[in-house]
Amino acid sequence: MATQAMFRIWRGDSAGGQFQDYVTPVEEGMVVLDAVHRIQANDAPDLAVRWNCKAGKCGSCSAEINGMPKLMCMTRLSNLKLEMPVILEPMHTFPVIRDLVTDVSWNFRAKKTIKEFRPRSPDSPDGTWRMQQADVERVQEFRKCIECFLCQDVCHVLREHHKQDQFIGPRLLVHVAALEMHPLDVEDRVSDLKQKHNIGFCNITTCCRKVCPESITITENAIIPLKERVVDRYFDPLKQLFHII
Repeated sequence: MATQAMFRIWRGDSAGGQFQDYVTPVEEGMVVLDAVHRIQANDAPDLAVRWNCKAGKCGSCSAEINGMPKLMCMTRLSNLKLEMPVILEPMHTFPVIRDLVTDVSWNFRAKKTIKEFRPRSPDSPDGTWRMQQADVERVQEFRKCIECFLCQDVCHVLREHHKQDQFIGPRLLVHVAALEMHPLDVEDRVSDLKQKHNIGFCNITTCCRKVCPESITITENAIIPLKERVVDRYFDPLKQLFHII
């Protein structure tokens, strides 16, 4: 492994910015976030970067590394070509606050537009429910989400077409799936998926699934089943005929 590496880091704010180069010593076992901290300590104390756990569980240090949305704390330098500059940019889909820090608050505002969990009445007089283990396990995958918003960053509907006012994006569709497929939930979100959240904008390119650090099968296990519910209700010709009769 190289003993030093060049990091080309985007510096600036909402008004604009540019890339600046920093050469820093690197050692075996380091991740990108380690190098950024070393640059902060020695060369750029005003460099803004968001992080918390450094263990791939808080989702704070999302950035674009050599053009690919990743967690800086989970990207090992040994997996990068250090003979070339390592290019670090803030996520493109969200407004820049400063340097590598972006404003992801839209995601939380959009989340409030989703109908909340509404459980059915208890199955037993003691106030408890009965559930099949298979139904419980189905939604467990979706609860692994750490809200790093890398899937939102790579989603072309948000990144390129800027449909934030119409489309909630893959992370929040995963949240809807966790509610809709919950064995106790009785709320109906299908009409909202079609009319308010515009799930039809997603053309299932699987780009969101490919960047998920928790390996959640976003497209196949969450978005496609939700699309099927919308199709069953609004586009199934037999059901349409039934309603007409």
